[in-house]
Amino acid sequence: MQTQFLAAINQLCDEKNIPRDSVIETIKAAIRAAYRKDYGSKDQIIDVDLDEKSGLATVYVVKKVVKKVEIEDTEITLADAKKYDKKAEMDKEIRIDVTPAEYGRIAAQSAKQVIIQRIQEAERDMMYELFKDRENEMINAIVHRVDGTMVYVNLDNKITAMLPMQEQIPNEKYYSSQRIKLYLDKVVKTTKGPQLLISRTHPNLVRKLLELEIPEVRSGVVQVKSIAREPGIRCKVAVHSDDEKIDPIGSCVGQKGVRVQNVMEELNGERIDIIEWSENNEEYIKAALAPAKTAKIVLDEKIKTAKVYVEPDQRPLAIGKNGQNVRLASILTGWEIDIMDIGELPGGKPVEKVEKTEEEKKALTVELLKLDPEVEAKLKAANLTLIEQLKGLSVKDLIQIDGISEEAAGKIIEAMKQFG
Repeated sequence: MQTQFLAAINQLCDEKNIPRDSVIETIKAAIRAAYRKDYGSKDQIIDVDLDEKSGLATVYVVKKVVKKVEIEDTEITLADAKKYDKKAEMDKEIRIDVTPAEYGRIAAQSAKQVIIQRIQEAERDMMYELFKDRENEMINAIVHRVDGTMVYVNLDNKITAMLPMQEQIPNEKYYSSQRIKLYLDKVVKTTKGPQLLISRTHPNLVRKLLELEIPEVRSGVVQVKSIAREPGIRCKVAVHSDDEKIDPIGSCVGQKGVRVQNVMEELNGERIDIIEWSENNEEYIKAALAPAKTAKIVLDEKIKTAKVYVEPDQRPLAIGKNGQNVRLASILTGWEIDIMDIGELPGGKPVEKVEKTEEEKKALTVELLKLDPEVEAKLKAANLTLIEQLKGLSVKDLIQIDGISEEAAGKIIEAMKQFG
């Protein structure tokens, strides 16, 4: 053993945060295994002293002093023991120095693979002990390196773990030294050691971020009842409070939306809609489909399906881009939701009840409101291209649209007044 080898061990301990005593004992075990393989036998009791200053290893065979030797590998007579140790006594153990010449170099090479393996085992054991009680928690991480679609992160105490592609937020860019927050779903023991199942896409990451940003959620005054999420795009969160004095939505959104905005920024700009949970299934489904307005909801309790009837101009808003709005509402409420035209409602009013013709409605586009171009673009992105679609929407409904602030919503309402 050379001193530079021990220096490397010290560096390893610092980098991997493994206890030094554990690594030193691992090295001794590796040397014992190497000696048995090259010089001794499997039945011998081998002991190793490692001088940390010089880096030299001394190998001993441990034998018991007996009257008559029956097992040569582990026993020695008193007369023979005196040759090695004048203080040897009957029924006591003695250590005999059997260190081969140049054993430092031989041991380093022979034990190399064993040392690496034992250190990896020690690192895995430490990983399991550190994280076994931290399942279902949010943890801080620093991106270590990016290799194609695989992202490797350093967790607490310098543990390196892999963030698989399917657990990454789509279109989120990762780079070295980037600080991110992850959700630790489970710690699973495998034949290759413990595996940390970490995620940026798990719905509970949103829950943990809300707890971090919102004192009312953290204390339990406001409860997060359900979460439906399409990572990186949109998320619906149902909240509730048993305290009538507490506004659960206002608590989560915060003044000028600052609280929920902090969560959105952590999730790569993912839009988060906060809605109020209700025991009344119709009210809950109605809220989940916001900002669309519903005319009638028919529930089938047996198969848990809901037929939601809406005015024709509300249908695109209720369904959402690529079906996103209704899909998230279904996940959030636990009900299978079908969006139907009001004209399909048995005994309901026909679609022709609308006073203006289709041609007239198509002529009344949002451009006529003369809004800020950015606000107009946000409305169009939400498939709200007609003035008719905006009728009946409140400020509360409009701020649910991605990019529409409370101020902008007020201006839209004001501009709508000229169209009745």
